[in-house]
Amino acid sequence: MKLHELVSSPGSRKERKRVGRGTSSGTGKTSGRGHKGQNSRSGGGVRPGFEGGQNPLYRRLPKRGFNNPTRKEFAIVNIEELNNFAEGTEVTPEVLMESGIVKNPMAGIKVLGNGEVTVKLTVKANKFSQSAVEKIEAAGGKTEVI
Repeated sequence: MKLHELVSSPGSRKERKRVGRGTSSGTGKTSGRGHKGQNSRSGGGVRPGFEGGQNPLYRRLPKRGFNNPTRKEFAIVNIEELNNFAEGTEVTPEVLMESGIVKNPMAGIKVLGNGEVTVKLTVKANKFSQSAVEKIEAAGGKTEVI
């Protein structure tokens, strides 16, 4: 196959419909918009969710919940990911970012206890789960809240 032999598959390319080009074209005069009314006018039509004046669904349903403006979201690191580090390493948020384990630190880093840790590490983070602290200390490591 050569570049000049390339052909698009049948039905994959559709020609634009040219409306308002005479009565014999099939889409002349009213250009497929029918006669009169809101949708026949330029810029006509209704907004998304409009139900013809009936109380719309988004107003019939009750409001639920609220968004906490002061909520802090933490980047999550599981302790199984800390096994990549050498014995005795001090694991800080900066080290986690350099290694690519954490891409965006958000409001801080929280270490969770999913998996097992086999190396002795000093881990510094903003938050720890109870199980993470237990597993890190069981492996001979230390945790420090910053």
